[in-house]
Amino acid sequence: QIGVIVALGDLITLSLLAGISTGLYKELEFNNYANPLVCAAFVAMCPLWVLIARKIPSTREVLYSGWEPVIIAMAISSVGGLILDKTVTNPNFAGMAVFTPVINGVGGNLVAVQASRISTYLHMNGLPMGDPNPPRKCPTPCSSFFGSTVNSRSARVLFLLVAPGHLVFLYTINSLRGGHTTLTPIFITFYLAAALLQVMILLYLADWMVHWMWGRGMDPDNFSIPYLTALGDLLGTGFLALCFHMRWFIGDRDSNLGN
Repeated sequence: QIGVIVALGDLITLSLLAGISTGLYKELEFNNYANPLVCAAFVAMCPLWVLIARKIPSTREVLYSGWEPVIIAMAISSVGGLILDKTVTNPNFAGMAVFTPVINGVGGNLVAVQASRISTYLHMNGLPMGDPNPPRKCPTPCSSFFGSTVNSRSARVLFLLVAPGHLVFLYTINSLRGGHTTLTPIFITFYLAAALLQVMILLYLADWMVHWMWGRGMDPDNFSIPYLTALGDLLGTGFLALCFHMRWFIGDRDSNLGN
């Protein structure tokens, strides 16, 4: 369920961003006040949204205590955006723009599912939230992936979904002639290595972060998922940029550059 929500959030956000930005660019050709007017309208509506959120019990708590992870997550994701901007400005790496939402979306969805599963497990079977002696303070990578617990098994299953899932997406992008990137064996190898490393790091961080927040009385569902998805964006974009630079360095030059 959490994976579907995250995926729909990405789709809706990108669709709104593309549509609104296209309309604003067209409007700026005739009216210079379009951008300040839109910003002023959103600022003026903030008190209304605050009043609505305060009347709903499920959102009242987030209104007072949920700002820190969201703002920090935005800052982390912005660093990934800077990496993407610096990379795609090079015409040789323009195809990275198509693969970035894929690698970030898959990694973010998988780690959100794992974080939600661990949080649910702690809610149902763990110690009381805020207990000074949480089940584990600092798990090792071996215990996170090769342990006998249900969370370790789910981590292994989610990790094994990475390669076949990305191969399907790569085939789909190539069939739609998107990305302007030739899918050579070297590129696919580097791409899968980047995706597997990203998800491996995220799943381990999820195991550590959820238990750490649980021991400090913070609800992992509200605090851990923004951090983990933002780190997924940063790691995915960084590893993908490194992937494009490495294949260019070893001579696997792109023969499918588009406009």
